[in-house]
Amino acid sequence: MITKKVSRISLIAAFVVAFSFLSCDNKNETSSEESAKLSVAFEKYELENGLDVILHQDKSDPIVSVAIQYGVGSNREKTGRTGFAHLFEHMLFQESENVPQDQFFKMIQDAGGTLNGGTWKDGTIYYEIVPSNALETVMWLESDRMGFLINTVTESAFYNQQEVVQNEKRQRVDNNPYGHTNWVLDKNIYPEGHPYNWQVIGELVDLQNATVEDVREFYDKYYGPNNATLVLAGDFETADAKAMIEKYFGEIKRRQEVPKLEPQPVTISETKRLYHEDNFATAPQLNMVWPTVQQYTDDAYALDFLAEILSSGKKAPLYKVLVKDKELTSRTSAYNNSQEIAGEFHIVITANDGKDLDEVEAGIMEGFKLFETEGVTDRDVERIKAGLETSFYNGISSVLGKSFQLAQYNVFAGDPGFIETDIENIKKVTKEDVIRVYNKYIKDKPFVMTSFVPKGQLELITENSIVAPVVEEEIKENVTKVIEDAETEVAKTPSNIDRSTPPEQGPSPALNVPSNWTAELANGIDVYGIEQNEIPTVNFSLVIEGGHLLDDMDKNGVANLMTDIMMEGTANKTPAQLEEEIELLGASINMYTTRESIVIRGNTLTRNFDKTMNLIEEILLEPRWDEEEFGRIKTATINSIKRSDANPNVVANRVYNKLLYGEDHIFSYPTSGTVESVNAITINDLKSFYDKNFSPSISKFHVVGKINKDDALKSLKGLEERWASKEVELPEYPIANNRDKSSLYFVDIPSAKQSVINIGYIALPRTDKDFYPAEVMNYKLGGSFSGNVNLILREEKGYTYGARTGFSGSKIPGTFTASSSVRTNTTGESVQIFKDQIAKYKEGISEEDLEFTKNALIKSNARRFETQGALLGMLQEMSNYQLPPNYIEKEEEIIRNMTLEQHRELANKYLDESKMAYLVVGDAETQFNQFKNMDFDEVKLVDKNAEEIKLEEVKQ
Repeated sequence: MITKKVSRISLIAAFVVAFSFLSCDNKNETSSEESAKLSVAFEKYELENGLDVILHQDKSDPIVSVAIQYGVGSNREKTGRTGFAHLFEHMLFQESENVPQDQFFKMIQDAGGTLNGGTWKDGTIYYEIVPSNALETVMWLESDRMGFLINTVTESAFYNQQEVVQNEKRQRVDNNPYGHTNWVLDKNIYPEGHPYNWQVIGELVDLQNATVEDVREFYDKYYGPNNATLVLAGDFETADAKAMIEKYFGEIKRRQEVPKLEPQPVTISETKRLYHEDNFATAPQLNMVWPTVQQYTDDAYALDFLAEILSSGKKAPLYKVLVKDKELTSRTSAYNNSQEIAGEFHIVITANDGKDLDEVEAGIMEGFKLFETEGVTDRDVERIKAGLETSFYNGISSVLGKSFQLAQYNVFAGDPGFIETDIENIKKVTKEDVIRVYNKYIKDKPFVMTSFVPKGQLELITENSIVAPVVEEEIKENVTKVIEDAETEVAKTPSNIDRSTPPEQGPSPALNVPSNWTAELANGIDVYGIEQNEIPTVNFSLVIEGGHLLDDMDKNGVANLMTDIMMEGTANKTPAQLEEEIELLGASINMYTTRESIVIRGNTLTRNFDKTMNLIEEILLEPRWDEEEFGRIKTATINSIKRSDANPNVVANRVYNKLLYGEDHIFSYPTSGTVESVNAITINDLKSFYDKNFSPSISKFHVVGKINKDDALKSLKGLEERWASKEVELPEYPIANNRDKSSLYFVDIPSAKQSVINIGYIALPRTDKDFYPAEVMNYKLGGSFSGNVNLILREEKGYTYGARTGFSGSKIPGTFTASSSVRTNTTGESVQIFKDQIAKYKEGISEEDLEFTKNALIKSNARRFETQGALLGMLQEMSNYQLPPNYIEKEEEIIRNMTLEQHRELANKYLDESKMAYLVVGDAETQFNQFKNMDFDEVKLVDKNAEEIKLEEVKQ
């Protein structure tokens, strides 16, 4: 997994904060200034071997999080040896001297936990979240790979992860629109040899040329305890935790000293313009990037604000010029990316279909002039600061986020409690600071510009651009490289303790489902609530049934446009005024369309819940029907649909739904609509949809947070009194569930570096009594990282970055789907592996696999109720399917009572590989014809609308 470092504002908002807030007064007059005072709640100490340890207690849930951050990212690599930090992250999940191959994931899942890792330019982090009784198991695992790993790094294990990482690169970079952009930018912003000159994923040739010796050297240099920070957060006793950490980590020897990197900000002497014809892009995209400065500097904070003011919201100068006045794009984006040793300021504009990027560049420059003329107001600065308090509080509910933030501050600022300084630095940014950094880094300064345009549309690039030397991987026939390691026993590094077996775990935490309350408003809205007093925020959602299900097939996409237009102002507020009202409350309100509902979801401080609900009431009951905004929304939607045509995953899902549900079912059409259908929609169609289908009779409200039932219902009085009920009839569509043969369908994406595979058919609805048992049955097939298909296709073969299987269903029958993205030249074999594994699974699983399934699913319930967001999801599931308050207990009973025979019966009932649709989206020229010689009842080449292409033969 690769993570990307983001701006200070975004980092604090996204990464949760491990601190206790004082003065948590719920009165409306309590200011953000008063309530956001912080008390740092952690203990830091250092082991003799140099390992930094940080402890943070949070006993609100019976879980713990362990995160270990190593001071090594791609910034420690060298030219010609790139991608090592990320490649090594993968290696650490293989095995260690006392942990057998592929057991890291399995052991944590067996304990009811989850785990992963991430690498970015400045660091690598590994983490686990487990029920508190499994803490010692995590300590054993993490210490084993820190101090007892290197003897297990074999040729075959290394080759496998080389393949997995290369597939990750193909999936994230080579097979994605604009995937090579960052490579071009970094090569031209940073000089050869600068630690930010290359990508975290590395160069393909470097990944292919890496050796085991390279890995051993990298491990010895960077993976010592003296280059690591361990953070433990959650439900533990301090004395026990300290003893455990000393026991498992204390004996690991120091390794090489790793000096801290000094800041290396760069400048460029002249503007550079580069272009690339993108195989997957259907719309041109312009990037403009200026070198800036490293994180935690005064200028970095001010640059974060500059990015927001230039591009975010209706009042932003870039929005006014590029979106509103010139209609060159539907969205403007700018961000400052200040990292450990340097930074860059980015403007990213994906233009509307066919727009010339010269016009976009001119529009950006015009936006700058408007910014210089209008300046920055105190209100601009305050609205950016307003949302921070809510973001801080949201973070407290997640022990993983606490672990991340404590580790990051410790590594990069030298103090886990840097949060207080960080917040003060943000709060002291002024409008003068914003203008100052604009003049210092952006105005009239050289930049790097990229023009990525669709194949054959070079007329859209900016003037005086030169071709970027992007290296495209050549598709070759797959040749399996067989490496056999010598069958010698792995040498064991001496230890003072017995590490040969995992430690015993105590009793698992008992299931403790939070109590909830229900009510029905006079107009028919069902209300579901959970009072959770850990943080003074409220999360809520209003779910109106229908959504895409109520769309007219001839004007598909009306429901989706509804959720956009209704956030564009109200009868009494312009779009800009509504946006500002929400921001000044420190709230967020989002509205979106699903297949079967329209959802309004919000998050706000408890003291602002009344005001936030007043805005919800106004949005819902007093729509503005702004014609000008409607035009922009249609343009944005149409351009988004066109862009999605080049995304293999979007194409796969669209074709898959069409093949399975058939033309007579609304689910065979995308929720967003098509270019033709959206073009035909008028604002009167939206008004008609609103009049017919918005009703409290089919609506449910869910609320979770620091608010009791009486106060929550009081805030809903306006909706109860003003929103009159009417009958809404939800349509029923026939399900074409009559598949009787195996059919291979192939959609051509020329020169695709990976093939997207979707395999399955219509299965059963969520309301079927067999649905949850079927989900349990599927778990070992492909319901987790340790599923059979992933262990074979990723861990054994190295063909993919991941493979999964699963059931989806609602009140309407959903699908069973097996899916993956695989290296192009392994397409045929991968499809066959899926087919064979589904067939084999029906023969039954072992007692050990069934026990693993039970442990993983039952014990993970300890993590199920940690955050307000998770509890909101639970309420939505209850209300949508009319489930009893104890439905999770019932699910545990189903898991606990499942037998091998029941498991086999379910597999044979719901898995039939001989009747499934096998969809491949990839390079037809090299991959299609092989399927004619495989065991399928029919093989068809189809277009992106699932229509068969009548060709006798596709060129080999």
